[in-house]
Formats: sequence, C-alpha cells, structure tokens
Amino acid sequence: MKYNNTPVGIIPETWEIKKISEITEIVTDYVANGSFASLAENVMYKDTEDIAVLIRLVDFNNNFNGDFVFIDEYAYEFLKKSKLYGGEIIISNVGANVGTVFKCPKLKYKMSLAPNSIMVKFHGCNEFYYQWLRGYNGQQMLKSIVTGSAQPKFNKTNFKEMFVPVPPIEIQKQIASILSVLDDKIEQNNQINENLESQAQAIYQSMFISTHHETDRMGLLSELITVKYGKDHKKLNDGIYPVYGSGGIMRYVEKPIYEKESVLIPRKGSLNNVMYVDEPFWSVDTMFYTEMKMPNAAKYVFHFVKSKDLASLNAGSAVPSMTTDILNSMEVRIPSMERLAEFEELVAPLYRTIKGNICQSASLASLRDTLLPKLMNGEIDVSEVKI
Repeated sequence: MKYNNTPVGIIPETWEIKKISEITEIVTDYVANGSFASLAENVMYKDTEDIAVLIRLVDFNNNFNGDFVFIDEYAYEFLKKSKLYGGEIIISNVGANVGTVFKCPKLKYKMSLAPNSIMVKFHGCNEFYYQWLRGYNGQQMLKSIVTGSAQPKFNKTNFKEMFVPVPPIEIQKQIASILSVLDDKIEQNNQINENLESQAQAIYQSMFISTHHETDRMGLLSELITVKYGKDHKKLNDGIYPVYGSGGIMRYVEKPIYEKESVLIPRKGSLNNVMYVDEPFWSVDTMFYTEMKMPNAAKYVFHFVKSKDLASLNAGSAVPSMTTDILNSMEVRIPSMERLAEFEELVAPLYRTIKGNICQSASLASLRDTLLPKLMNGEIDVSEVKI
C-alpha cells in the first residue's frame, strides 16, 4: 500500500483529506442562538428539575450522574440551534480542558448544548470522526487552532477550516466498528460497577440506616478519618500511579501521595463525586483524600459520605467548595469494630469484582489507544483485526 504525507499525518493514498466544513451536516454552539444580551434575557439556568438539561463538560466528567443545570420549555425552544438528541460529537472549546471530545448521551430529559463547547455532526460515519478527533492526530490538530494562554480557546470558524482524513465510507464504518466494540465493553463494565456499588450501598443502608444496633453510637466524622489536602501534580514525571481529580483518573505519575485505602472527596467543583480507592494514588489539589482511624472503616465512610448531598453543604459562591470543618463536623453513626468487620466481609466480594472490571477496562482502553492511531493512518488493515 502506498501512503501520502498530509496535514493530518501519513495516510493511504486512496484516502482523501478535506476541511471539516466540507463534510459536516452541522457545526454549532450555544451562542449561535443569539447575542449574549438576548441569551441572558431568554435563558434562565435552574438547579431544580425541569423539561431540559444543558449538556456541559462537567456532566461528562461526572458520567452524567446528576447535578444537572436545567432550563424550562421556553429557554429550550429559544436555544433551537443547539438542541441535542443523543449521539452528537461535543468538543470543549474554552478553558483548561479545551479539546476534550465526548459523545452526547441519551437522557430522559430534552437536551441542549451548554456554553463553552461546540457540537458537530458529520456526513458519512459520525463514529469514525469521533474516534479520530479524540485520537492523537485529532488532538494535535485541535491544539493547533487553540489561542490564548490564560484562557485557551478556539472558535467555530477555525474548527471548520481544520483538515481531517476521509477514507472510503466502508473503511470508516469498519474502523468505527472495531473501536466501538472496545468502547461498548468498557461502558458495560462501568454500568456493572455502578450496579455493584448500588448493591453495596443497599447493604450499608440495611445495616446502619434502616436498623440501629445497640453497640452503635453517634459521633463526628473526624472520629473515623483524618482529612488531607491533595497536591499539584504538574511537576511530577509520568509513571504508574493514578492521579485522581473530581472526574476520575487524569494521568499516571512517578510516585503516590498515599498508599492505603482512602475516600476521595472533591474540595472544589463537583462536590458529590466521592470516590473509594484501594491502591497507591496521587490526589490533585482540588481533592481531599482521607486516612482511616479505625480498621475496616474505608468502605463504610465511602458509603456514608456517598449518601450525603455534599453540594447542599457548599461553602463557596462562584465555585462550589467543601471545607475540612464541614467534613469533620458531619454527624455519623460510629459502629463497633465488629460491625465494621461484618460490613467489610459482606461488601468485599462486590469490590473485588469492581476492581477486576476496572482492570479489564484499563486493558481494553490501552488496546483501543494502541489500535486507534494505527487504524486512523491505515498502518493496520481493518480486515486483519479480530476483536
């Protein structure tokens, strides 16, 4: 097979390259609906449930598990140029995470695009271009149109002028199918893990909320944990230890900040994104991590904190914030060590399965990330890939 060196990398000579404007059905954003003044006048954000939600990058980072920003029917219709129906490609085009690519989910609510992102739908195989944009070459092309340092951003005009590879449609579909199989299995593991976590939460509810034991007593969360501040990770070299932010794993670094079981609690931003970790890790400076003061307490603390609406305890104004004082002063039922050991024994098998699924998903993601650039430049013949 012969190859051409193009602005989008080395690709087979039978593939074309075209500007995004030539192969898209739609490229739009929030401000396509009117001036900033008209948007402010006609669109009111709501934190109580209504007919539609604004799809934001933070919702993607939260796995679309809640804390939505709602709008009413009038605002939804006013934002008619950025309605979403599920499956559209969304790209963050403003801020520290500029260039993040994700697909719009299908929710029970009507949906509209939030500010600071663009939405694009391609002619041909939309899934192929989704995979290309999130791959190395796509990310490099997006970086090339970013301007600004304090507030990185790119606009629709420059995005439309960006070049992308255009394989024959059958090749597009085959590449998309291979990568989608891996993505679907990862998503299936995520859904299984959510169900397993819900089962563990139900056991917690049954043992400690629905019924009270004579050995239990009321106390403060500070009796069970020591709250510690995460630290900046940017100067650390790459390595094997996961770095956790409020959206999950951000990267892997050379050393851990802590090596034992811990509950991670957001200090800024999405306060309800509480996580349980049982491996050496690093926590960013906008996350608290915790050290346990009693044996077998970590999973109990996780389910206790998970059951609370931390967002309602927000101590910030513009940016939701959590403090050590709020956490330490939370009232909690303090079980005996025997009861904590009993709870640990009941939920440990669920957590072992969760960990196994996480490991499998990591392997699948690694395989996907290895295949993606090789498929996207034609280095691997799609007919030879069996998954």
